[in-house]
Amino acid sequence: MSTGSTVQNLTILGSTGSIGVNTLDVVRRHPQRYRLVALCAHRQIDRLFEQCVEFQPPHAVVGEAALAAELAARLLAVGCRTAVGYGPDALLRMAALPEVDTVMAAIVGAAGLPPTLAAAVAGKKILLANKEALVMAGAVFMRAIRQSASILLPIDSEHNAIFQSLPSGYSGDLDDGGVLGLYLTASGGPFRLTTLADLASVSPEQACAHPNWVMGRKISVDSATMMNKGLEVIEAHWLFNVPAERIEVVIHPESIIHSLVQYADGSVIAELGNPDMRTPIAHALAYPQRIAAGVEPLDLFKVASLHFERPDLQRFPCLALAYRALKEGGCAPTTLNAANEVAVEAFLDERIGFPAIPRVIAGVMDELPAMPVPGSLADVLAADHRARVAAEQFVGALGRQ
Repeated sequence: MSTGSTVQNLTILGSTGSIGVNTLDVVRRHPQRYRLVALCAHRQIDRLFEQCVEFQPPHAVVGEAALAAELAARLLAVGCRTAVGYGPDALLRMAALPEVDTVMAAIVGAAGLPPTLAAAVAGKKILLANKEALVMAGAVFMRAIRQSASILLPIDSEHNAIFQSLPSGYSGDLDDGGVLGLYLTASGGPFRLTTLADLASVSPEQACAHPNWVMGRKISVDSATMMNKGLEVIEAHWLFNVPAERIEVVIHPESIIHSLVQYADGSVIAELGNPDMRTPIAHALAYPQRIAAGVEPLDLFKVASLHFERPDLQRFPCLALAYRALKEGGCAPTTLNAANEVAVEAFLDERIGFPAIPRVIAGVMDELPAMPVPGSLADVLAADHRARVAAEQFVGALGRQ
C-alpha cells in the first residue's frame, strides 16, 4: 500500500459532492503524490465531465446507463479516454480495484455502504466520510477492517479531531490510554436560537443554510436537527470503541474546536482550525505526514472568544433518538438511519414539516421490534428496508393530517 511520498492511486466514491470536490482540490495541489484511478458520482454528469477532463482517470461511474452513455460520448468528443460504467456493481469494482491504494468514501446515505464495505474487504486505505457504513453496519464493517488489516481514517472533522487528539497508537482501550471520554462539538446549526414555535414553519431552504459549513442538502438538514451529531456519536462508538455514556455532545457555535479528548490526569486535548473540510481530508490523505490543504491559518486574535452550551434535547430530539439507538444496539441504529433518510427526503420534498422528522423516526423505532446485531450486509440491508417501508407509512399518515 502506498505511503509517504509514494504516489497513491485513489478512487473517490462521491466525487461531485462537497467532500469529493474538496478532495480534488487537495489532490490538485499535490499532483506528484496522488493519481486518480476512478471518479464515481450519481447524476451530476456535468461536474463529473469537468473532473474527468481535468484529471483523466482511467475509470468513471454514474448511476444509470443513459447517463453513462451521455458522459462517455461527451468525453470521447474531447479526446478523454476515461471508460464510463454505471450502477452499484461498477461502484463495487471501483472500490476494490487491485491498483487502487486509497478510497475516499464520500457517497451520502445508505447507497455508500456496499462500496465502502467492498473497499474494507479488499484491504484498502479508507478515508471514511460516509457515516452510514458505521451507523448501519458498525459490527460488520469493523470486522471487515480487522480481517483485511485495512487502514481506516475518519474524515468527519469531529472524528478526525479525536483521532489526532487520542494517544499515539491508541488500541481501543480508553482506560489503558488514560482517556476519560470524548467531547463531540456541534455548531447547533441554523436553528440554535429559533423559538420552538417558529420551527414548525421553517422551510427546506432555511434548514439548508448552515452558518459555518458548506454541505449537501441532506447533511445540512441533519445538522439542523442535530441528527448529524447523533450519527457521529454512533460513529465515534465504533471508531474508537467508546460507550455512549463516555461520549458527550457540546454545542460550540464558532466551529473552531472540532472535538476534544478528556484525560484522567485532567488534561483536555483538542484540535482547532478554521471550519474547512480540506483540513481533515489533507490529514487523512497524507497521514502520517502533513501537506498543505489551501486552508487559511487560524487567527486566534480574530477568533477572540469561544462559546460552549449543552444541547437542548427538547429543541433537538433527534440527538436523543440517536443515543437511544446506540444504547439499544442490534439493528436499532440501522432503523434510526433509514427512518431519518426517508423523513429528511420527505421534508425536502415539502411532504412533511420540519418538526415531523423526529416524529417519523421515533414512530418507526417504537414500531419495529429490537433485532440482534446484524451478522452480514444482507441482514443490514433487510433491516434498512423494513425501516424505510415503515417510515414511508408514517410520512404518508403525517402528510394527510
